[in-house]
Amino acid sequence: MSKKSPEYLKDDIAIEIFMKAVEQTPIAISITDKQANILYINAAFTDVTGYLEAEILGENESKLSDKCTPTEIYQNLWQTILSKQIWCGHLVNRSKQGERYLAELTIAPMLDKQGKITHFIGMHRDVTSTHQSEQKLSNQKKLIESVINASPVAMVVFDSAYQIILDNQMYHTLISEFSHDEPALFFVHALQQEFGDLWANSNLHLRGFRNHEIRVEGLGQRGTRWFSCSGNWFSEDTTCADSFFFKQSKNYLLLSICDVTFQRQQQEKLQLQTLQNMMAEEEHIRSIRETLLGAMHQMRLPLNQVNAAVQIMAQRNDSQNLHLKTLLTQVQHMGEEALNTLQRCVPEIPESAVMPVNLNQLLHQVIRLFSTKFLANGIVVDWLPNSILPSILGSDNKLRMLFKQLIDNAVEAMNRASSKERVIKIGTSVDNDWVYVTIADTGSGIPIHQRSKVFEPFFTTQAAGGFQSGMGLVMAREIVNQHDGMIEIDANYTNGCCFNLRFPVCPKKTSTG
Repeated sequence: MSKKSPEYLKDDIAIEIFMKAVEQTPIAISITDKQANILYINAAFTDVTGYLEAEILGENESKLSDKCTPTEIYQNLWQTILSKQIWCGHLVNRSKQGERYLAELTIAPMLDKQGKITHFIGMHRDVTSTHQSEQKLSNQKKLIESVINASPVAMVVFDSAYQIILDNQMYHTLISEFSHDEPALFFVHALQQEFGDLWANSNLHLRGFRNHEIRVEGLGQRGTRWFSCSGNWFSEDTTCADSFFFKQSKNYLLLSICDVTFQRQQQEKLQLQTLQNMMAEEEHIRSIRETLLGAMHQMRLPLNQVNAAVQIMAQRNDSQNLHLKTLLTQVQHMGEEALNTLQRCVPEIPESAVMPVNLNQLLHQVIRLFSTKFLANGIVVDWLPNSILPSILGSDNKLRMLFKQLIDNAVEAMNRASSKERVIKIGTSVDNDWVYVTIADTGSGIPIHQRSKVFEPFFTTQAAGGFQSGMGLVMAREIVNQHDGMIEIDANYTNGCCFNLRFPVCPKKTSTG
């Protein structure tokens, strides 16, 4: 017997290695003839199907098939491999024990030197558990989406760059009502203004926030709207390959936006009557206070003259007018006692708590309180609020009285001037760290030479004999000063009188520990 050449030895070794690789590979491999009769299986085939060589060799591959697989799948399979192409797909097979399993299958035709099909090689693996996991994940996703869509609250999920990655049907309804492309970004911006530095604080991210109300002005035909916002931050592990050994995560924000306009409107109706009673009582107190202060002011003028006369007589040491000096001194003491008595009678206005105040809400309340007066005087109110207004720190009672005084002043000015155009324009805006308020009327205006005097005590632009003693604008400026604000008359406004006010924005909340 002749020895084999080295080339044949190499071929034998290669074939041996190939056979061992096929035999030991963890993927089930089978080789069939052109009619799909099984000629060879590897060990992994037995592991997957349960069939030993003696039980399956010579049998047709259809022995593994299950009726769950649609006929058109097999038709496509045969059409593909008979056209000398590789087919990849999924079949439902049945194991020796009768259990169905999902097979991920690849079948390739084996060709001879003439390019004719001689055999088929099939490779498949059991992917039932993978399919079950994927299906469970898909079901959970559908369940979550169903729950979110069934929610009566608009819900949005943001990524760390505030890109919306998930929303629900109620949010789409909100989009149709807003003029903004993405209402959620509008609310995020408003919340960032409210929370300040605290928005980026890790403590807030851990606990989230609940029922934080945002007031939105001039939204569609429904006007002022209130929304209660709640937020929760969460994170998930990334699925990219480089995070397999070193975990990475992405942060998300779930923002819930609930329209609470109806509830707030009902609350406002209840509050309005209370406010009317409270402001009427406070106005009565202020009227008494103003009357007494006016009387004291009127008494102080002649009393000062008496004091001056007594001092002059004391300096001259005039013995001839001693009786007169005594009389004037008595008048002086009696006048001071009368002033002290009046001073004790001046009612104190109770201090109210200082807290964050939304001027849009406050002005809206005052406008509603004046609604009857506006109708009685034929006045149209042009309400031009900024859609979102940061809060200022102040006393809501004092601020209501401030705006009431300025609106009273506007109504009175238009009545005195018998204005044909009877409009009060009230607007708000924000710039940097200031909230601005403008109250303008179409009355006669205030002459330039009097603009510096209207804030002085007891000065009035009314004709002699007017009932008011002229403390209204003094009180207005005093309230503005108490809130670290500014009030001035707009020199460029020529259609009546316009008061410009500004107040510092409520200090931002700062991050803690």
